[in-house]
Amino acid sequence: MRFPRSSDPEPVDVFERYVKAKTRGHGRYLNLLHANFMRRDEGERALFLQSLNSAAREITDEELETLLKSDWRARLTAAWLIGCDRRQYFQDVLADLLVASQLCFSGQGYCFALARFGTEEDALYLVSYLERYLQRPDCQYDQHWAISALLHIDGLAGTEHATTFLASGGLWHQWNDAQYTSSPPSRIIDELCAIVDRHQSADDTPTR
Repeated sequence: MRFPRSSDPEPVDVFERYVKAKTRGHGRYLNLLHANFMRRDEGERALFLQSLNSAAREITDEELETLLKSDWRARLTAAWLIGCDRRQYFQDVLADLLVASQLCFSGQGYCFALARFGTEEDALYLVSYLERYLQRPDCQYDQHWAISALLHIDGLAGTEHATTFLASGGLWHQWNDAQYTSSPPSRIIDELCAIVDRHQSADDTPTR
């Protein structure tokens, strides 16, 4: 795994500013976890997204590297910030972290970021993850987020990478049916990418 070169920012300071940053009394990472910010009312959601987009523009590559070497809260937040700002040169790092699946929840952010990049290479990274972890019904990791990200990229590019997984009797159904509560593949990534784009456009609109 190769990270951008680092000047080793102070980890505690970076964590406080970007991961624990409060929005309506909750740390940023708690709002990002399971996309909890989507459950807030429109006004609070707009304020959160404004803060998120501002942080995504502000944070340095070195600070992102620091967060990606930390715990799941920091990795989740870093991945969202990378995705919001579309820093595609972190693509390989995030893909490696996703497939490794060392920490809980952080994969949600990796899937969001890869979907935001939206390239064929990102799709193949998601395919690799799904081929591996859909064969592990004992692992309830980020399979729902990964299939949603892959469906998003397919929708953008007109590809059909998800088709094999979602075919009757395919790996998705084998894994999903083995879970305690099965559920259909989500399109949450479509919704998240759309709302981030919408608020970024609003933030960039000149005001008089």
